[in-house]
Amino acid sequence: MTVPSELPVLTSLDELARLVENGRHLYVRWSRGPEADLGAAESADDLTGVPLPGLSANTLDVEPWWARRPVRLWVARRLYDYCHLRREKGPGVRPWVLRGREVGRGPDNEPLVREVKPIAWIDARMITEAEEEVNRQRGSWGPLDRTGNGATPSR
Repeated sequence: MTVPSELPVLTSLDELARLVENGRHLYVRWSRGPEADLGAAESADDLTGVPLPGLSANTLDVEPWWARRPVRLWVARRLYDYCHLRREKGPGVRPWVLRGREVGRGPDNEPLVREVKPIAWIDARMITEAEEEVNRQRGSWGPLDRTGNGATPSR
């Protein structure tokens, strides 16, 4: 994985939505960043410690069934669903966008990616913006937090 000396920082859902609209094979990863992941090129299952064949990430690519719904809402949900990881994974963990090649699925059915190209950091303000966007929706939604210590599901 090649890491640019400084990654740009995305500061709004609109910026991330434009990036997703203009490219494929984009993922968000919650970690201490590309430099920390540089040598690993793989993750490990937290429960068993079993090495996985790629870095655990979550796809940003819009699914066809989403149809003409707003990409901004799509990326808000993708960030919101995993926002608990910033607390669960410890200090210094933050989201960043990457392009990669999916090589398998992890134990939570998350994509495992290789040939990673870091694209940008996601600013913490965007997580707040994603939470606000999700809270404006009619349905009940909550992050995929197994610990029960996460945010209260909306509505």
